[in-house]
Amino acid sequence: MCSLWRRMPEAHPGIRWQDRVWGHLELLRLDHGTKNLFVIPGILIPLSFRRDLIAWDLVPRILLGFLAVTLIASSNYVINELMDAPYDRFHSVKSSRPTVRGVIILPAAYAQWLGLMVVGLWIGVQLSVYFTIVLAALWIMGCIYNLPPVRTKDVPYVDVLSESINNPLRLLLGWYMVPTTLIAPASLLLSYWMTGAYFMALKRFSEYREIADAAVAGAYRRSFRFYSERNLLVSVVFYAATSMLFFGAFLIRYRMELVLTFPLIAWVMTVYFLIAFKKNSPVQHPEKLHREPMLVVAVVLCAVGMGLFLWVDVPALQMIFAPTLPVAGR
Repeated sequence: MCSLWRRMPEAHPGIRWQDRVWGHLELLRLDHGTKNLFVIPGILIPLSFRRDLIAWDLVPRILLGFLAVTLIASSNYVINELMDAPYDRFHSVKSSRPTVRGVIILPAAYAQWLGLMVVGLWIGVQLSVYFTIVLAALWIMGCIYNLPPVRTKDVPYVDVLSESINNPLRLLLGWYMVPTTLIAPASLLLSYWMTGAYFMALKRFSEYREIADAAVAGAYRRSFRFYSERNLLVSVVFYAATSMLFFGAFLIRYRMELVLTFPLIAWVMTVYFLIAFKKNSPVQHPEKLHREPMLVVAVVLCAVGMGLFLWVDVPALQMIFAPTLPVAGR
């Protein structure tokens, strides 16, 4: 970590204080807040099973929960940018980040990183112990992903898996915003994890393809010294298949109606896959994904479909998918 500190750009003298303040605000990456949409299913699923918990009292609790998640996520983004600065200078877009430009005062940025964590956890404590534990896990995973000597971001495949584990953590954060004793099923958490890995592997693929120079790619991101377009796409297929396998296990056991959303989920994943091949793809910059109209339509229809079939029963499905063979263990 000390060697990384030495290689970080120092704050340039003569920069206006307004630019420094704006630079520190940029570190928060509030435009990445769309990732917190993954929290919402964690709220809706337990409520669909315990509808008696639906009340106006939940609203301030959920708002506080989202604020805490945003603060912890921003804390992770701050340390991410500080640790990535020595490598971002090799990237055509990320070289314009405030840390690379020398706008950031490093001691203040580290204080910002820790301060956001403290406030986020303090808010979490107001909700519940379990919510706070998952918040802490989200922050710790940010440290594992970014900080040497572990820095899983530099290890092929482990980088994708360690980053995408934030997906099931976000689902759990939504789950514990609801005051319920229900336990999130392992099949759902594993499906969420592999879905996140699918999106993250496509981001890696798009970045690698965009750079189109193995030496430059390796200088920008160490894991790219091992990756190729071929093995990244192979991993994408693995993550997609595994995520749907676990999702199928979840819906067969808990909510058969969600099988009707499979075509919509497949549509979202297909459109996202296609977008990854675009030049300067928004897959590399999730805050720009809303500019893809086909993806927006697919996501909205998928969300509406999943929300609908979480709450609406379709009795015919029980008959269609009734076991026709002896069930093992019964």
